[in-house]
Amino acid sequence: MIWGRKLDRDDELASLRELAEGVHGVEALFDEALRLTWISPSIGRLTAQAPADCIAAGDFFAFLLHESDRDFCRRMARQVLDTGLPQDFELRLVARDGRVVWVAMHWRRRAGGLRLSAEDIQARKEAEYALLETVAELRRAQALREHYLLRSNDERQRLSALLNLIRLGILFIDHDRRVLYHNRAMLEIWAYPPATELVGSREAVLKRQAAHVLADPEAYFGHIDAVVGGRESASEEHEFVFADGRVVTDRSAVVQGGEQGRGIGRVWIYEDVSEARRTSRQLVELAVRDELTGLYNRRRFHEELERLLADAERRHSAVGLLAFDLDGFKPINDSFGHQAGDEVLVGLARALGRIVRRNELLFRIGGDEFALLVPDASIDELLELSHRLLETVAASRFCFEGDEVGVTASVGIARFPANARRGDALVAAADEALYRSKSEGRNRATVSGRMGA
Repeated sequence: MIWGRKLDRDDELASLRELAEGVHGVEALFDEALRLTWISPSIGRLTAQAPADCIAAGDFFAFLLHESDRDFCRRMARQVLDTGLPQDFELRLVARDGRVVWVAMHWRRRAGGLRLSAEDIQARKEAEYALLETVAELRRAQALREHYLLRSNDERQRLSALLNLIRLGILFIDHDRRVLYHNRAMLEIWAYPPATELVGSREAVLKRQAAHVLADPEAYFGHIDAVVGGRESASEEHEFVFADGRVVTDRSAVVQGGEQGRGIGRVWIYEDVSEARRTSRQLVELAVRDELTGLYNRRRFHEELERLLADAERRHSAVGLLAFDLDGFKPINDSFGHQAGDEVLVGLARALGRIVRRNELLFRIGGDEFALLVPDASIDELLELSHRLLETVAASRFCFEGDEVGVTASVGIARFPANARRGDALVAAADEALYRSKSEGRNRATVSGRMGA
């Protein structure tokens, strides 16, 4: 029985030795004085140092730890001895050839000392730094790249705070289509609740949210598939619209690294450009609107005239032009001042806007000169419209200094292609008819007598 138990103990020791040699992470035991008493052979795979050399060194911390991490690690190990509370943190080992290897350390109290378990996290650290480098290249270029690659925990926290403060949404997706990182702005842009944690989520989760908030989800999914399936490492800026009207752009780039140079994933940058687009539209609108009346101006008139004529040429249809100015406007300016004249122009623009139909375009060309473009109009329809215009102008009354005043209009009518085939010729034909209206007594409409100039 005694011999049999000895065989069992030998077998047990052999099994324990086999387990120790097969451990992938590092296991180590320390006494109360923080002296290393045993360490698993796996330390050799990590640092190329033999277990016996680690024990013989006397000071484990000075022998294997990066000089910047030694005091911190000793302090934490002593705290575990004193309090019995476990401690988990990340720091650097230095290999025999000088390489720095990041490990996650787990310190636990045991009878007679401490137990250390550590695993290699170098690949994760490299992935983190690669992500930060890509963000720097996209938004800060070379000036911030080195800043983002500083290898301290404090610096990483400051970087995380920075990425959460900027208004650009950042999303990092790995090759398995899982989220590795996102910042706060990304959640805001995609309408997630602020406390949402997407790290580890698959792309399908993102698509479900996108389907609810995008104006055209399928078109955007097609864009994503084209970018991911393409050969380019970085995508061009792409603009898309949300259901609530917001306009957002995205750009993306493959994060270099990984096996065979295929990269470790792709980072996406989102920017809400709704305000910029709105401002741009307002500036364009101001450029083609008359400041006083709000009607389209001379510049927009010529743009629309050429557009309508080109369209009519293709469709073999007609375009009508009514050119008109005000009779009796100058005496109002002379008697009551330009402010009164402006009031008349604004009032008439408002009144005429009420009789203009959706497909008709009203312009103030300058001074008291106006124009009206009418697509697909017969001569009878143009005459009927001009009579409504004359009646509206004549019926509008204004009171200045106790006197009621009004104006009338003289209208010249020209029609494409009967009177002209070019824009400048059509304007000349309408002006010719306008002058005839004035010479024949005013407050009337005259059709151009020109033919196909």
